[in-house]
Amino acid sequence: MREFVTACDAVAKTAKKTEKVALISELLKGLSVSDAAVAAIFLTGHPFPKTDERTLGVAGSILSDVLLELASQTVKDLSAAYRQFGDIGNVAEHLLLPVTPKDADLSLQQAASLFNRLAATRTSADKKSLLRETLKSASPTDVKYIFKIITSDLRMGFKENFVEEAIAKAFDQSIDAVRRANMLLGDIGQTLIQTQRNSLGDITAKLFRPIGCMLATPVEDPSELFDEQEKIMFVEEKYDGIRAQIHKSSEGVKLFSRTLDEITEFFELPAQLAKLPGELILDGEVLAWGESGPLPFTELQQRLGRKQMSLWLKEDVPIRFLAFDILLQDGVLLLDVPLRERRQRLEKVISATKAQLIVLAPYSVCKSAEEVRSAFRASLSAGHEGIVAKDPDSPYTPGRRGGYWFKLKEPMATLDVVVTAVELGHGKRHGVLSDYTFAIQHEGKFLNVGKAYSGLTDAEIATYTKFFQEHTLEDQGFRRIVEPTVVIEVAFNNIQRSNRHESGYALRFPRIVRLRPDKPVSEIDTLERVATLFSQQFKKKTA
Repeated sequence: MREFVTACDAVAKTAKKTEKVALISELLKGLSVSDAAVAAIFLTGHPFPKTDERTLGVAGSILSDVLLELASQTVKDLSAAYRQFGDIGNVAEHLLLPVTPKDADLSLQQAASLFNRLAATRTSADKKSLLRETLKSASPTDVKYIFKIITSDLRMGFKENFVEEAIAKAFDQSIDAVRRANMLLGDIGQTLIQTQRNSLGDITAKLFRPIGCMLATPVEDPSELFDEQEKIMFVEEKYDGIRAQIHKSSEGVKLFSRTLDEITEFFELPAQLAKLPGELILDGEVLAWGESGPLPFTELQQRLGRKQMSLWLKEDVPIRFLAFDILLQDGVLLLDVPLRERRQRLEKVISATKAQLIVLAPYSVCKSAEEVRSAFRASLSAGHEGIVAKDPDSPYTPGRRGGYWFKLKEPMATLDVVVTAVELGHGKRHGVLSDYTFAIQHEGKFLNVGKAYSGLTDAEIATYTKFFQEHTLEDQGFRRIVEPTVVIEVAFNNIQRSNRHESGYALRFPRIVRLRPDKPVSEIDTLERVATLFSQQFKKKTA
Protein backbone atom coordinates (compact mmCIF):
# COMPACT_ATOMS: atom_id res chain seq x y z
CA MET A 1 0.00 0.00 0.00
CA ARG A 2 3.02 2.28 0.13
CA GLU A 3 2.30 4.03 -3.19
CA PHE A 4 -1.38 4.32 -2.26
CA VAL A 5 -0.84 5.98 1.12
CA THR A 6 1.88 8.28 -0.27
CA ALA A 7 -0.50 9.50 -2.97
CA CYS A 8 -3.38 9.91 -0.49
CA ASP A 9 -1.19 11.96 1.87
CA ALA A 10 -0.23 14.20 -1.05
CA VAL A 11 -3.86 14.58 -2.15
CA ALA A 12 -4.88 15.57 1.38
CA LYS A 13 -2.32 18.40 1.36
CA THR A 14 -3.65 20.21 -1.70
CA ALA A 15 -6.96 22.01 -2.10
CA LYS A 16 -6.74 22.14 -5.90
CA LYS A 17 -8.93 19.67 -7.72
CA THR A 18 -6.64 19.49 -10.76
CA GLU A 19 -3.69 18.56 -8.55
CA LYS A 20 -5.73 15.92 -6.72
CA VAL A 21 -6.82 14.34 -9.99
CA ALA A 22 -3.27 14.46 -11.40
CA LEU A 23 -1.82 12.75 -8.30
CA ILE A 24 -4.35 9.94 -8.40
CA SER A 25 -3.97 9.56 -12.14
CA GLU A 26 -0.23 9.02 -11.72
CA LEU A 27 -0.90 6.51 -8.93
CA LEU A 28 -3.30 4.48 -11.07
CA LYS A 29 -0.94 4.47 -14.05
CA GLY A 30 1.92 3.22 -11.89
CA LEU A 31 0.08 0.23 -10.40
CA SER A 32 -0.80 -3.11 -11.94
CA VAL A 33 -4.36 -3.17 -13.28
CA SER A 34 -5.56 -5.42 -10.44
CA ASP A 35 -4.01 -3.15 -7.81
CA ALA A 36 -5.27 -0.02 -9.57
CA ALA A 37 -8.83 -1.42 -9.51
CA VAL A 38 -8.58 -1.99 -5.76
CA ALA A 39 -7.07 1.47 -5.25
CA ALA A 40 -9.91 3.07 -7.24
CA ILE A 41 -12.48 1.49 -4.92
CA PHE A 42 -10.56 2.52 -1.79
CA LEU A 43 -10.26 6.10 -3.09
CA THR A 44 -14.06 6.43 -2.90
CA GLY A 45 -13.70 5.96 0.86
CA HIS A 46 -15.33 2.53 0.90
CA PRO A 47 -14.04 -1.06 1.05
CA PHE A 48 -16.41 -2.32 -1.66
CA PRO A 49 -18.03 -1.02 -4.87
CA LYS A 50 -21.23 0.98 -4.35
CA THR A 51 -23.45 -1.81 -5.67
CA ASP A 52 -21.91 -4.33 -3.26
CA GLU A 53 -24.27 -4.51 -0.29
CA ARG A 54 -21.80 -6.15 2.09
CA THR A 55 -20.94 -4.29 5.29
CA LEU A 56 -17.91 -4.66 7.52
CA GLY A 57 -19.78 -4.46 10.83
CA VAL A 58 -16.75 -2.92 12.52
CA ALA A 59 -17.81 -0.42 15.18
CA GLY A 60 -15.59 2.34 16.48
CA SER A 61 -15.16 0.47 19.77
CA ILE A 62 -13.56 -2.45 17.87
CA LEU A 63 -11.07 -0.13 16.20
CA SER A 64 -10.25 1.53 19.52
CA ASP A 65 -9.69 -1.80 21.29
CA VAL A 66 -7.44 -3.14 18.51
CA LEU A 67 -5.47 0.09 18.36
CA LEU A 68 -4.88 0.10 22.13
CA GLU A 69 -3.57 -3.47 21.95
CA LEU A 70 -1.25 -2.80 19.00
CA ALA A 71 0.11 0.45 20.41
CA SER A 72 0.20 -0.72 24.06
CA GLN A 73 -1.54 2.49 25.09
CA THR A 74 -4.30 3.39 27.55
CA VAL A 75 -7.78 4.79 27.01
CA LYS A 76 -6.47 8.08 28.39
CA ASP A 77 -3.75 8.15 25.71
CA LEU A 78 -6.33 7.40 23.04
CA SER A 79 -8.67 10.18 24.22
CA ALA A 80 -5.81 12.70 24.29
CA ALA A 81 -4.75 11.75 20.78
CA TYR A 82 -8.29 11.95 19.51
CA ARG A 83 -8.72 15.42 20.96
CA GLN A 84 -5.54 16.41 19.13
CA PHE A 85 -6.30 14.87 15.72
CA GLY A 86 -10.09 14.39 15.68
CA ASP A 87 -9.85 11.38 13.34
CA ILE A 88 -9.37 7.72 14.27
CA GLY A 89 -7.08 7.11 11.28
CA ASN A 90 -4.69 9.91 12.20
CA VAL A 91 -4.85 8.81 15.84
CA ALA A 92 -3.80 5.30 14.79
CA GLU A 93 -0.82 6.59 12.82
CA HIS A 94 0.28 8.79 15.74
CA LEU A 95 0.07 6.03 18.36
CA LEU A 96 1.67 3.33 16.20
CA LEU A 97 4.68 5.27 14.88
CA PRO A 98 6.87 4.60 17.96
CA VAL A 99 6.12 0.85 18.10
CA THR A 100 5.78 -0.35 14.48
CA PRO A 101 8.77 -1.71 12.50
CA LYS A 102 9.83 0.72 9.76
CA ASP A 103 9.72 -1.94 7.04
CA ALA A 104 6.14 -3.05 7.83
CA ASP A 105 3.83 -2.83 4.83
CA LEU A 106 0.61 -4.42 3.56
CA SER A 107 -0.22 -4.84 -0.11
CA LEU A 108 -3.44 -3.48 -1.59
CA GLN A 109 -4.56 -7.05 -2.21
CA GLN A 110 -3.98 -7.93 1.46
CA ALA A 111 -6.07 -4.92 2.48
CA ALA A 112 -8.85 -6.00 0.10
CA SER A 113 -8.67 -9.53 1.52
CA LEU A 114 -8.96 -8.11 5.04
CA PHE A 115 -12.17 -6.27 4.14
CA ASN A 116 -13.63 -9.36 2.46
CA ARG A 117 -12.92 -11.46 5.53
CA LEU A 118 -14.27 -8.81 7.93
CA ALA A 119 -17.55 -8.73 6.00
CA ALA A 120 -17.80 -12.52 6.29
CA THR A 121 -16.91 -12.60 10.01
CA ARG A 122 -19.86 -12.45 12.38
CA THR A 123 -18.70 -11.84 15.97
CA SER A 124 -16.97 -8.76 17.37
CA ALA A 125 -14.32 -10.97 19.01
CA ASP A 126 -13.46 -12.61 15.69
CA LYS A 127 -13.35 -9.26 13.91
CA LYS A 128 -10.96 -7.93 16.55
CA SER A 129 -8.73 -10.99 16.19
CA LEU A 130 -8.67 -10.70 12.41
CA LEU A 131 -7.83 -6.99 12.52
CA ARG A 132 -5.18 -7.44 15.17
CA GLU A 133 -3.34 -10.23 13.34
CA THR A 134 -3.48 -8.52 9.94
CA LEU A 135 -2.45 -5.08 11.15
CA LYS A 136 0.64 -6.43 12.91
CA SER A 137 2.20 -6.51 9.44
CA ALA A 138 1.05 -3.02 8.48
CA SER A 139 2.82 0.31 8.66
CA PRO A 140 1.27 3.15 10.69
CA THR A 141 0.17 4.86 7.45
CA ASP A 142 -1.33 1.59 6.21
CA VAL A 143 -3.38 1.37 9.40
CA LYS A 144 -4.35 5.03 9.10
CA TYR A 145 -5.98 4.51 5.72
CA ILE A 146 -7.44 1.12 6.57
CA PHE A 147 -9.19 2.75 9.54
CA LYS A 148 -10.31 5.65 7.34
CA ILE A 149 -11.80 3.27 4.78
CA ILE A 150 -13.52 1.24 7.50
CA THR A 151 -15.13 4.43 8.82
CA SER A 152 -15.80 5.72 5.25
CA ASP A 153 -13.96 8.92 6.05
CA LEU A 154 -10.81 9.55 3.98
CA ARG A 155 -10.90 13.29 4.75
CA MET A 156 -8.86 14.30 1.74
CA GLY A 157 -11.48 16.21 -0.25
CA PHE A 158 -11.81 13.47 -2.86
CA LYS A 159 -15.06 12.21 -4.36
CA GLU A 160 -15.94 9.39 -6.72
CA ASN A 161 -16.29 11.77 -9.65
CA PHE A 162 -12.64 12.76 -9.05
CA VAL A 163 -11.69 9.08 -9.31
CA GLU A 164 -13.57 8.90 -12.60
CA GLU A 165 -11.60 11.89 -13.89
CA ALA A 166 -8.32 10.35 -12.74
CA ILE A 167 -9.15 7.08 -14.54
CA ALA A 168 -9.99 8.96 -17.74
CA LYS A 169 -6.73 10.92 -17.50
CA ALA A 170 -4.62 7.87 -16.65
CA PHE A 171 -5.84 5.86 -19.65
CA ASP A 172 -6.53 8.73 -22.07
CA GLN A 173 -10.27 8.13 -22.35
CA SER A 174 -13.31 10.42 -22.47
CA ILE A 175 -14.52 11.44 -19.01
CA ASP A 176 -18.14 11.18 -20.20
CA ALA A 177 -17.54 7.60 -21.35
CA VAL A 178 -15.91 6.70 -18.02
CA ARG A 179 -18.75 8.24 -16.01
CA ARG A 180 -21.38 6.48 -18.06
CA ALA A 181 -19.56 3.16 -17.66
CA ASN A 182 -19.27 3.61 -13.90
CA MET A 183 -22.96 4.46 -13.70
CA LEU A 184 -23.90 1.28 -15.58
CA LEU A 185 -21.45 -0.99 -13.75
CA GLY A 186 -21.81 0.49 -10.26
CA ASP A 187 -18.20 -0.60 -9.65
CA ILE A 188 -15.38 1.91 -10.04
CA GLY A 189 -12.81 -0.90 -9.97
CA GLN A 190 -14.41 -2.69 -12.93
CA THR A 191 -14.78 0.68 -14.65
CA LEU A 192 -11.01 1.13 -14.39
CA ILE A 193 -10.38 -2.34 -15.82
CA GLN A 194 -12.73 -1.73 -18.77
CA THR A 195 -11.14 1.69 -19.36
CA GLN A 196 -7.65 0.19 -19.42
CA ARG A 197 -8.89 -2.44 -21.92
CA ASN A 198 -10.42 0.30 -24.09
CA SER A 199 -13.76 -1.53 -23.95
CA LEU A 200 -16.07 1.11 -22.46
CA GLY A 201 -18.36 0.91 -25.47
CA ASP A 202 -19.15 -2.72 -24.69
CA ILE A 203 -20.81 -1.93 -21.35
CA THR A 204 -24.59 -2.03 -21.19
CA ALA A 205 -27.19 -1.77 -18.45
CA LYS A 206 -28.25 -4.98 -16.76
CA LEU A 207 -31.40 -5.70 -14.85
CA PHE A 208 -30.94 -6.09 -11.09
CA ARG A 209 -27.78 -3.99 -11.18
CA PRO A 210 -29.08 -0.63 -9.83
CA ILE A 211 -28.34 2.68 -11.51
CA GLY A 212 -27.71 5.88 -9.59
CA CYS A 213 -30.83 8.01 -9.19
CA MET A 214 -31.04 11.32 -11.02
CA LEU A 215 -31.03 14.18 -8.52
CA ALA A 216 -32.76 17.54 -8.50
CA THR A 217 -30.93 20.84 -7.93
CA PRO A 218 -32.40 23.08 -5.19
CA VAL A 219 -33.69 26.49 -6.28
CA GLU A 220 -35.11 29.24 -4.11
CA ASP A 221 -37.39 30.96 -6.63
CA PRO A 222 -39.24 29.76 -9.76
CA SER A 223 -37.78 32.64 -11.76
CA GLU A 224 -34.48 30.72 -11.78
CA LEU A 225 -36.10 28.07 -14.00
CA PHE A 226 -36.97 30.29 -16.97
CA ASP A 227 -34.00 31.71 -18.82
CA GLU A 228 -35.62 31.11 -22.22
CA GLN A 229 -38.73 32.76 -23.69
CA GLU A 230 -40.57 29.63 -24.87
CA LYS A 231 -39.43 27.18 -22.22
CA ILE A 232 -41.88 24.87 -20.46
CA MET A 233 -41.44 22.66 -17.38
CA PHE A 234 -43.11 19.47 -16.23
CA VAL A 235 -43.99 20.08 -12.57
CA GLU A 236 -44.67 17.25 -10.10
CA GLU A 237 -45.57 17.45 -6.43
CA LYS A 238 -42.66 16.51 -4.18
CA TYR A 239 -43.89 13.67 -2.03
CA ASP A 240 -42.59 12.61 1.37
CA GLY A 241 -41.57 8.98 0.84
CA ILE A 242 -38.69 6.65 -0.03
CA ARG A 243 -37.03 6.90 -3.45
CA ALA A 244 -37.12 3.48 -5.11
CA GLN A 245 -35.83 2.02 -8.36
CA ILE A 246 -37.77 -0.98 -9.68
CA HIS A 247 -36.11 -3.77 -11.69
CA LYS A 248 -38.61 -6.19 -13.22
CA SER A 249 -38.24 -9.16 -15.54
CA SER A 250 -39.79 -12.60 -15.99
CA GLU A 251 -37.30 -13.80 -13.36
CA GLY A 252 -38.67 -11.56 -10.62
CA VAL A 253 -38.82 -8.07 -9.13
CA LYS A 254 -36.38 -6.16 -6.93
CA LEU A 255 -36.55 -2.70 -5.37
CA PHE A 256 -33.42 -0.61 -4.77
CA SER A 257 -32.93 2.53 -2.69
CA ARG A 258 -31.13 5.70 -3.75
CA THR A 259 -28.09 4.25 -1.94
CA LEU A 260 -28.31 1.25 -4.34
CA ASP A 261 -29.25 -1.15 -1.53
CA GLU A 262 -32.06 -3.64 -1.97
CA ILE A 263 -35.35 -2.68 -0.28
CA THR A 264 -37.24 -5.61 1.25
CA GLU A 265 -39.69 -4.02 3.72
CA PHE A 266 -42.54 -3.55 1.22
CA PHE A 267 -43.33 -7.21 0.68
CA GLU A 268 -46.67 -6.65 -1.08
CA LEU A 269 -45.15 -4.61 -3.94
CA PRO A 270 -43.21 -7.28 -5.94
CA ALA A 271 -46.35 -9.27 -6.81
CA GLN A 272 -48.06 -6.10 -7.99
CA LEU A 273 -45.05 -4.89 -9.97
CA ALA A 274 -44.75 -8.31 -11.61
CA LYS A 275 -48.01 -7.52 -13.43
CA LEU A 276 -46.31 -4.75 -15.43
CA PRO A 277 -45.57 -5.75 -19.04
CA GLY A 278 -42.04 -6.61 -20.22
CA GLU A 279 -38.60 -5.99 -18.74
CA LEU A 280 -38.40 -2.66 -16.95
CA ILE A 281 -36.38 -0.33 -14.79
CA LEU A 282 -38.65 2.31 -13.23
CA ASP A 283 -37.89 5.27 -10.99
CA GLY A 284 -40.33 6.46 -8.38
CA GLU A 285 -41.28 6.78 -4.75
CA VAL A 286 -42.76 4.41 -2.17
CA LEU A 287 -45.39 6.27 -0.15
CA ALA A 288 -47.65 5.60 2.80
CA TRP A 289 -51.13 5.89 1.32
CA GLY A 290 -54.48 6.71 2.89
CA GLU A 291 -58.00 6.99 1.53
CA SER A 292 -57.34 10.54 0.32
CA GLY A 293 -53.83 9.95 -1.03
CA PRO A 294 -50.21 10.20 0.23
CA LEU A 295 -49.55 10.25 3.99
CA PRO A 296 -46.59 11.83 5.87
CA PHE A 297 -43.25 10.06 6.00
CA THR A 298 -43.72 9.44 9.71
CA GLU A 299 -46.42 6.93 8.81
CA LEU A 300 -44.18 5.11 6.33
CA GLN A 301 -41.33 5.10 8.86
CA GLN A 302 -43.21 2.52 10.94
CA ARG A 303 -42.49 -0.01 8.20
CA LEU A 304 -38.80 0.70 7.68
CA GLY A 305 -36.20 -1.74 8.94
CA ARG A 306 -38.68 -4.52 9.65
CA LYS A 307 -37.79 -8.03 8.50
CA GLN A 308 -41.29 -9.31 9.26
CA MET A 309 -44.54 -7.44 8.78
CA SER A 310 -47.56 -7.94 11.00
CA LEU A 311 -51.00 -7.99 9.37
CA TRP A 312 -52.22 -5.01 11.37
CA LEU A 313 -49.30 -2.84 10.25
CA LYS A 314 -49.96 -3.70 6.60
CA GLU A 315 -53.58 -2.64 7.07
CA ASP A 316 -52.80 0.46 9.13
CA VAL A 317 -49.98 1.69 6.87
CA PRO A 318 -50.86 0.73 3.29
CA ILE A 319 -48.41 1.76 0.60
CA ARG A 320 -48.23 2.67 -3.08
CA PHE A 321 -45.41 2.89 -5.61
CA LEU A 322 -45.63 6.23 -7.40
CA ALA A 323 -43.86 5.89 -10.78
CA PHE A 324 -42.41 9.00 -12.43
CA ASP A 325 -39.75 7.74 -14.86
CA ILE A 326 -38.70 4.74 -16.96
CA LEU A 327 -35.00 3.99 -17.56
CA LEU A 328 -35.06 0.70 -19.45
CA GLN A 329 -37.75 -1.14 -21.41
CA ASP A 330 -37.35 -4.58 -22.98
CA GLY A 331 -33.59 -4.32 -23.33
CA VAL A 332 -33.59 -0.72 -24.59
CA LEU A 333 -31.74 1.76 -22.35
CA LEU A 334 -33.66 5.07 -22.27
CA LEU A 335 -31.25 7.35 -20.41
CA ASP A 336 -30.58 9.52 -23.46
CA VAL A 337 -34.21 9.64 -24.56
CA PRO A 338 -35.94 12.98 -23.73
CA LEU A 339 -38.14 12.99 -20.64
CA ARG A 340 -41.28 13.73 -22.67
CA GLU A 341 -40.80 10.46 -24.61
CA ARG A 342 -39.89 8.50 -21.49
CA ARG A 343 -43.05 9.83 -19.89
CA GLN A 344 -45.17 8.62 -22.82
CA ARG A 345 -43.63 5.15 -22.53
CA LEU A 346 -44.24 5.12 -18.79
CA GLU A 347 -47.90 6.08 -19.18
CA LYS A 348 -48.45 3.16 -21.60
CA VAL A 349 -46.74 0.73 -19.21
CA ILE A 350 -48.82 1.79 -16.20
CA SER A 351 -52.08 1.89 -18.13
CA ALA A 352 -51.47 -1.65 -19.43
CA THR A 353 -51.82 -3.20 -15.97
CA LYS A 354 -54.43 -3.37 -13.23
CA ALA A 355 -51.89 -3.38 -10.41
CA GLN A 356 -53.69 -1.56 -7.60
CA LEU A 357 -50.56 -0.50 -5.73
CA ILE A 358 -48.90 1.16 -8.74
CA VAL A 359 -49.73 4.83 -9.32
CA LEU A 360 -48.59 7.11 -12.14
CA ALA A 361 -47.22 10.40 -10.79
CA PRO A 362 -49.35 13.29 -12.07
CA TYR A 363 -47.72 16.40 -13.48
CA SER A 364 -48.70 19.78 -14.84
CA VAL A 365 -47.15 21.79 -17.67
CA CYS A 366 -45.96 25.22 -16.54
CA LYS A 367 -44.92 27.94 -18.97
CA SER A 368 -43.92 30.70 -16.56
CA ALA A 369 -42.47 31.35 -13.14
CA GLU A 370 -45.89 32.42 -11.89
CA GLU A 371 -47.45 29.12 -12.97
CA VAL A 372 -44.70 27.21 -11.15
CA ARG A 373 -45.20 29.41 -8.10
CA SER A 374 -48.93 28.62 -8.15
CA ALA A 375 -48.20 24.89 -8.40
CA PHE A 376 -45.76 25.22 -5.49
CA ARG A 377 -48.36 26.90 -3.27
CA ALA A 378 -50.92 24.25 -4.18
CA SER A 379 -48.47 21.46 -3.30
CA LEU A 380 -47.72 22.99 0.11
CA SER A 381 -51.44 23.44 0.77
CA ALA A 382 -51.95 19.75 0.02
CA GLY A 383 -49.38 18.90 2.69
CA HIS A 384 -46.50 17.96 0.39
CA GLU A 385 -42.85 19.07 0.64
CA GLY A 386 -42.90 21.26 -2.47
CA ILE A 387 -42.43 20.57 -6.16
CA VAL A 388 -39.95 19.12 -8.64
CA ALA A 389 -39.72 20.94 -11.98
CA LYS A 390 -38.29 18.93 -14.89
CA ASP A 391 -37.13 19.98 -18.33
CA PRO A 392 -39.19 17.84 -20.77
CA ASP A 393 -36.17 17.57 -23.10
CA SER A 394 -33.88 16.29 -20.35
CA PRO A 395 -31.96 13.01 -20.48
CA TYR A 396 -31.68 10.90 -17.35
CA THR A 397 -28.32 11.63 -15.72
CA PRO A 398 -27.84 9.05 -12.94
CA GLY A 399 -26.34 10.10 -9.62
CA ARG A 400 -25.86 13.71 -10.66
CA ARG A 401 -27.45 17.09 -10.24
CA GLY A 402 -27.56 19.21 -13.36
CA GLY A 403 -29.53 21.84 -15.21
CA TYR A 404 -32.54 19.60 -15.88
CA TRP A 405 -34.42 18.77 -12.66
CA PHE A 406 -35.03 21.30 -9.90
CA LYS A 407 -36.67 21.05 -6.49
CA LEU A 408 -38.39 23.91 -4.75
CA LYS A 409 -39.11 23.56 -1.04
CA GLU A 410 -40.52 26.02 1.44
CA PRO A 411 -37.73 28.54 2.13
CA MET A 412 -35.58 27.73 5.17
CA ALA A 413 -37.35 24.40 5.49
CA THR A 414 -34.68 21.81 6.23
CA LEU A 415 -31.07 20.68 5.87
CA ASP A 416 -29.77 17.13 5.62
CA VAL A 417 -26.91 16.69 8.11
CA VAL A 418 -24.88 13.91 9.76
CA VAL A 419 -24.68 13.24 13.51
CA THR A 420 -21.11 13.67 14.83
CA ALA A 421 -21.65 13.63 18.60
CA VAL A 422 -24.37 12.63 21.06
CA GLU A 423 -25.05 13.51 24.68
CA LEU A 424 -27.14 12.16 27.53
CA GLY A 425 -30.48 13.92 27.85
CA HIS A 426 -32.17 15.51 30.86
CA GLY A 427 -35.27 14.71 32.90
CA LYS A 428 -36.96 11.55 31.63
CA ARG A 429 -34.21 11.17 29.03
CA HIS A 430 -31.29 11.34 31.45
CA GLY A 431 -30.28 7.74 30.69
CA VAL A 432 -30.42 7.88 26.89
CA LEU A 433 -28.44 9.67 24.18
CA SER A 434 -31.01 12.19 22.99
CA ASP A 435 -29.01 15.37 22.20
CA TYR A 436 -27.48 15.24 18.71
CA THR A 437 -24.67 17.46 17.45
CA PHE A 438 -24.72 17.52 13.66
CA ALA A 439 -22.60 18.68 10.72
CA ILE A 440 -22.63 19.61 7.06
CA GLN A 441 -19.79 18.70 4.67
CA HIS A 442 -17.02 20.80 3.12
CA GLU A 443 -13.98 19.58 1.16
CA GLY A 444 -14.03 16.13 2.71
CA LYS A 445 -14.59 17.37 6.28
CA PHE A 446 -17.64 17.46 8.53
CA LEU A 447 -18.29 20.89 10.07
CA ASN A 448 -20.73 21.19 12.95
CA VAL A 449 -23.59 23.67 12.62
CA GLY A 450 -25.79 22.93 15.61
CA LYS A 451 -27.32 20.63 18.18
CA ALA A 452 -30.90 19.34 18.29
CA TYR A 453 -32.81 17.96 21.28
CA SER A 454 -36.29 17.30 19.90
CA GLY A 455 -38.13 15.60 17.07
CA LEU A 456 -37.56 11.88 17.63
CA THR A 457 -39.82 9.48 19.48
CA ASP A 458 -38.76 7.69 22.67
CA ALA A 459 -38.56 4.44 20.69
CA GLU A 460 -36.27 5.98 18.06
CA ILE A 461 -34.03 7.48 20.74
CA ALA A 462 -33.79 4.13 22.53
CA THR A 463 -32.86 2.37 19.29
CA TYR A 464 -30.21 4.92 18.35
CA THR A 465 -28.82 5.07 21.89
CA LYS A 466 -27.80 1.45 21.47
CA PHE A 467 -26.52 2.14 17.95
CA PHE A 468 -24.34 5.07 19.03
CA GLN A 469 -22.98 3.14 22.00
CA GLU A 470 -21.78 0.52 19.52
CA HIS A 471 -20.37 3.12 17.12
CA THR A 472 -18.52 5.42 19.53
CA LEU A 473 -15.15 6.83 18.54
CA GLU A 474 -14.51 8.57 21.87
CA ASP A 475 -16.39 8.18 25.13
CA GLN A 476 -16.21 11.44 27.10
CA GLY A 477 -18.64 10.31 29.78
CA PHE A 478 -21.79 12.33 29.25
CA ARG A 479 -20.82 12.93 25.62
CA ARG A 480 -19.67 10.63 22.83
CA ILE A 481 -17.94 11.38 19.55
CA VAL A 482 -19.58 8.93 17.15
CA GLU A 483 -18.98 7.55 13.67
CA PRO A 484 -20.50 10.03 11.19
CA THR A 485 -22.96 7.65 9.55
CA VAL A 486 -26.46 8.66 10.74
CA VAL A 487 -28.13 11.22 8.47
CA ILE A 488 -31.00 13.30 9.85
CA GLU A 489 -33.13 16.08 8.43
CA VAL A 490 -33.31 19.21 10.59
CA ALA A 491 -35.56 22.25 10.44
CA PHE A 492 -34.65 25.62 11.94
CA ASN A 493 -35.81 29.22 12.26
CA ASN A 494 -32.80 30.91 10.70
CA ILE A 495 -29.01 30.80 10.39
CA GLN A 496 -26.58 32.99 12.30
CA ARG A 497 -22.84 33.54 12.34
CA SER A 498 -21.01 31.54 14.99
CA ASN A 499 -17.46 31.44 16.36
CA ARG A 500 -18.32 28.30 18.33
CA HIS A 501 -18.56 26.05 15.26
CA GLU A 502 -15.76 25.46 12.75
CA SER A 503 -18.28 25.98 9.97
CA GLY A 504 -18.72 29.61 11.04
CA TYR A 505 -22.50 29.19 11.21
CA ALA A 506 -25.12 27.93 13.66
CA LEU A 507 -28.73 26.99 13.07
CA ARG A 508 -31.13 28.84 15.36
CA PHE A 509 -33.72 26.68 17.14
CA PRO A 510 -32.95 23.48 15.20
CA ARG A 511 -35.21 20.44 15.58
CA ILE A 512 -35.08 17.00 14.03
CA VAL A 513 -37.68 16.45 11.32
CA ARG A 514 -36.85 12.81 10.69
CA LEU A 515 -34.15 10.21 10.37
CA ARG A 516 -32.88 9.71 6.82
CA PRO A 517 -31.69 6.07 6.56
CA ASP A 518 -32.38 6.29 2.82
CA LYS A 519 -29.79 9.03 2.29
CA PRO A 520 -26.00 8.41 2.12
CA VAL A 521 -23.65 10.68 4.06
CA SER A 522 -22.09 11.78 0.76
CA GLU A 523 -25.34 13.58 -0.11
CA ILE A 524 -25.76 15.71 3.03
CA ASP A 525 -25.88 19.47 2.57
CA THR A 526 -22.71 21.51 2.15
CA LEU A 527 -21.12 24.60 3.68
CA GLU A 528 -21.78 26.36 0.38
CA ARG A 529 -25.49 25.61 0.74
CA VAL A 530 -25.56 26.97 4.31
CA ALA A 531 -23.70 30.12 3.22
CA THR A 532 -26.17 30.65 0.38
CA LEU A 533 -29.16 30.30 2.72
CA PHE A 534 -27.55 32.70 5.20
CA SER A 535 -26.97 35.27 2.47
CA GLN A 536 -30.51 34.97 1.16
CA GLN A 537 -32.09 35.40 4.57
CA PHE A 538 -29.95 38.50 5.12
CA LYS A 539 -31.14 39.97 1.82
CA LYS A 540 -34.77 39.27 2.77
CA LYS A 541 -34.34 41.06 6.10
CA THR A 542 -32.85 44.15 4.47
CA ALA A 543 -35.18 44.22 1.44
